[in-house]
Amino acid sequence: MNVQLHAVTLLVDNYDEAIAHYVDELGFTLLEDTSLQGGKRWVRVSPDPKGPTSLLLAIASTDAQRGSVGQQVGERVGFFLHRADFIGYHARLIAAGIEMTEQPRNEPYGTVVVFRDRYGNRWDLIGI
Repeated sequence: MNVQLHAVTLLVDNYDEAIAHYVDELGFTLLEDTSLQGGKRWVRVSPDPKGPTSLLLAIASTDAQRGSVGQQVGERVGFFLHRADFIGYHARLIAAGIEMTEQPRNEPYGTVVVFRDRYGNRWDLIGI
């Protein structure tokens, strides 16, 4: 049986601002934006539109959820992007005003730099 991870929920505070951030600033592809009942939407974005996994952007609707926006994995790096064009993508993020928490460094698994998305979630950008 072939099983794939389809989506991971990421809590956000506004659908349109989140879409703009992930699509326009980070270069992801908007895969789906479907209206649901109660003003909710099913919004999926992905750095690789042909890949099996996406982020499901979900509005934080309770106090506990709102307190978790940007902190879903604590202060750990919770998301990892592998890019063949590390230098170009890194430059794109800097030009978009994305916060880098360090300078790129070389590790046994590739060149890596940590950045924060609009919400404070920490990401590894890894050159492969």
